[in-house]
Amino acid sequence: MTTSPVFLGIGNPLLDISARVDPVFLKKYNLKSNDAILASEEHKPLYKDLVDNHTVDYVAGGATQNSMRFSQWLLPAGSAVYIGCVGKDSNVEIIRKAAAKDGLRTEYLEDPTTPTGVCAVLITGNDRSMVTDLHAANNYKIEHLQRPEVWSLVENARFYYSSGFFLTVSPPSAMLIAKHAAEHNKVFAINLSAPFISQFFTEPLDALIEYTDIVFGNESEAAAYAEAHKWGTTDVTTIAKKIAALPKANAKRPRIVIFTQGAQPTVLVKQDLVREFPAIPIAKEDIVDTNGAGDAFVGGFLSQYVQGLDFETCLSAGNYLANVVIQRLGPTIPSTPHQFKAPVFDFEKEPAM
Repeated sequence: MTTSPVFLGIGNPLLDISARVDPVFLKKYNLKSNDAILASEEHKPLYKDLVDNHTVDYVAGGATQNSMRFSQWLLPAGSAVYIGCVGKDSNVEIIRKAAAKDGLRTEYLEDPTTPTGVCAVLITGNDRSMVTDLHAANNYKIEHLQRPEVWSLVENARFYYSSGFFLTVSPPSAMLIAKHAAEHNKVFAINLSAPFISQFFTEPLDALIEYTDIVFGNESEAAAYAEAHKWGTTDVTTIAKKIAALPKANAKRPRIVIFTQGAQPTVLVKQDLVREFPAIPIAKEDIVDTNGAGDAFVGGFLSQYVQGLDFETCLSAGNYLANVVIQRLGPTIPSTPHQFKAPVFDFEKEPAM
């Protein structure tokens, strides 16, 4: 690769094991139909149970890696690079090949003593419950990030993204990148990712948000953040405004907060700007799997944002990619060239930067 990527992501690389299950399977493991959790001891037998008794699909996953793959699909070749920790096993080869197929450069830390992380994606109707055993992903070390050949990627990039899930692994690594971004007036974005991040990782999340320029999430994650901070509201727009107004290390860039709401309009807040943007209508029977829809939205939005395009184009790309992904099994994208074109709007466009 002759040029250094402008967009860098760091997170937890996983192999998704996806299958359709009935509600009895969820009940067996005390799971909710539309949730994301880390595996506890009671969930350890789940993975073998799933493989042995269901028809499964294997997909390269991990929230940040998904978004980076999706984003690269809409970006010029060589624009994005992804960092995380994997094992030295057959599963990592599946992930590595999938990332390369989608054009995403990877700079993995390899742990020879621990298997590559896995995520059970349990589909019931249009809902999905995700149970993650991080394994090697849990062993990412800041020392890898500080290696000259890796840190040079950070220095050369201008945009950064990490999901909230990475805060369960290495908050210092996320903070090191975020502080670099703030000090050099670059853009650092995060995702609230799941309600449990706000509930149980409140302190590292709040510390990171101070250095964050863009916060993504959905309505349930917004509500969980508000509850963790005792704001006494579940109104998505109100919560977005409050997060946007939190203290910020780099005052040169007002914080942008974006909350998706499934089929309901996406809410975007930046200072006095409050924008609602409609989702793309889709028939229920055309929805195959909602797993990865949020990651796809983020990837689509940031693919245009890093190119300096306006909010309407960024939001349109996010909606487009989410719409593509929910009509496919697992967080995958077509191998054919994308069909997204920047839309034409009748109203005044808002600059994204």
